Amino acid sequence: MAKDGYFGDGDDAIGRMAPLIGEGVTQCIGMGLPAVFAWVYDEPWACYERLRPLFSYFLGADYRPLPAFWAWHVDPKKGETGWKPHRDNRHDALAPDGSPRALTCWIPLSDANPLNSCMYIVPAHMDPGYNTPAGMPEPPIPAFAARALPATPGDYLVWNQRVMHWGGPTSEFAERPRMSMALEFQRGDMPPIMQSFQRGAHLPVMPSLLEQASRPDFGMRLRLIARQILQYQHMYGLSQELANLSTYLLTARTLDT
Repeated sequence: MAKDGYFGDGDDAIGRMAPLIGEGVTQCIGMGLPAVFAWVYDEPWACYERLRPLFSYFLGADYRPLPAFWAWHVDPKKGETGWKPHRDNRHDALAPDGSPRALTCWIPLSDANPLNSCMYIVPAHMDPGYNTPAGMPEPPIPAFAARALPATPGDYLVWNQRVMHWGGPTSEFAERPRMSMALEFQRGDMPPIMQSFQRGAHLPVMPSLLEQASRPDFGMRLRLIARQILQYQHMYGLSQELANLSTYLLTARTLDT
């Protein structure tokens, strides 16, 4: 982590849950819903609960999950790609000593390889724009600096939020879609790095931090999923139908009954 800005490891229990979540993702896609709706189930939350000691080590025992998560179903047969190169958060990613203030944890739900869009990361020590101040133009990243990170269910990748990363393009020769999920975390002794999300005056303000010790209830999960759909639309494109569904989920009182 200190040199590259990321690391990877594995967990057997996550390996057992990942295929189940992948089935949920497949069902969502089959119903015409985004893969992120798989977060209505307990298993995605349970996977990240397995890693509490890890997040406590890097972020402190009082770390908090962020209302920032997603799930992907990248289909090579449709020519789909992962998300474009980006940094999750340049402003508050690191403390003055270089330690992380916030982390992203990415978990594959299927095999992920260069043919079906595995993760690519530019190690921090090879990234000429890593320390560029927020808002300033970054120097180009040399192609040889990109590192492909194939992974299988049970693996996980963790990076600080200044690290440049992306999901690669797919090949028509890939055997199956790449499915994965990610959730973000921050230190608990600092202000929320995400502002309370509000899209339009008619929509309720959503929490800027989640609880570490408890999972959101079903109604809150649906609202949080709607929030993800709206806040990440710049990464995937948003249909009017999906925008309307998200707005409904954010405002429906029946979710509380």
